[in-house]
Formats: sequence, C-alpha cells, structure tokens
Amino acid sequence: MPFTPLHMGPGLAIKAVAGHRFSLLTFGIAQVVMDFEPLVGLVRGSPVLHGVTHTYLAALLIALIAAIVAPLICRPILRRWNHELSFYRLDWLGAPEAWSVAPVVAGALVGTLSHVAFDSFMHSDITPLAPWSSSNSLLGLLSVATLHQLCVGAGLFGVLGWLVRGWLWRRVARLS
Repeated sequence: MPFTPLHMGPGLAIKAVAGHRFSLLTFGIAQVVMDFEPLVGLVRGSPVLHGVTHTYLAALLIALIAAIVAPLICRPILRRWNHELSFYRLDWLGAPEAWSVAPVVAGALVGTLSHVAFDSFMHSDITPLAPWSSSNSLLGLLSVATLHQLCVGAGLFGVLGWLVRGWLWRRVARLS
C-alpha cells in the first residue's frame, strides 16, 4: 500500500513525547521515500511491490538520503507553517526553523525502520531481514484493521500531546 496518512500516527506520537529532539517533517519525508519502489511497481504492474527497499538494511540507506534531503524541503514548509500560525495568532504551535542534525537523523531512521516494521505485518512480499533471511516473522501477527487502529490511536495521542505540550510551554513562558 503506498503512503497513507495512517503512517504518520506513530510519528505524531513520538513527536509529542520527544519534542524538538525529533523531526516529524523528516519522518514524513522518509515515509514517502520508502514507498517510491511500491509506487513504481504499481505503475508497472509488478507482482512484487515491496522489494529491496523494504528491508532494514536498505531502510538505513534510505534514512541517510532522507536526512540529507529533508532540511532542503522542510525549511520552506516550516517557514510557511509558522507564518500561517502567526497570522491566526497561534504562534505557540510554531516550531523553530533552525535545524540540527540529531532530530533530522532520528526522524529519518524512525521513519524508514518503522515503515519496514509496520508493512511487514501486512504485506507478504516483504523480507525485512534480507539478505540474511527470506522470512517475514511479523506477517499476519496483527490484522490490517488492528494495525490501522493502532496508527490512528497513536496519531490522536500525538496531536493531543502536541497541543497540550504547546499550551503548557506557552503558560510556562508567560510565568517567566
């Protein structure tokens, strides 16, 4: 299945907990990059959609690429986001536009590795431990519906956590 908003649920939850130590935008970019191969496979009518890119080994390389590309893509997005929030007087939901390496790398690694893990539950053409193993021990352990419910739940937790965190940060800043 190509990238869906459900993939972002776990990233939102991690962002709510980790705050500025995790780049949600990089996580999202990594999720999209992971699904280039299945997209090409769909267009070509390939019987195998999740090949080499859906292994943990390839996910590490894709994370490196995402970490390099993400700041170039994310800066203008974040600038626009902050501008819109400012217009609506919601500055407390904004994010710093300065980028540091650790949150970008964390977002990229978590994005690609979690993508392989979650897709392993539902796609029979994934061999996540290739080239060392051709099995997929996660396949079928969770139903697709349960996996989607967990992702939606994580997303709701993440949005709520992000809002509460921003609200508390705003209150602390006012008291200082």
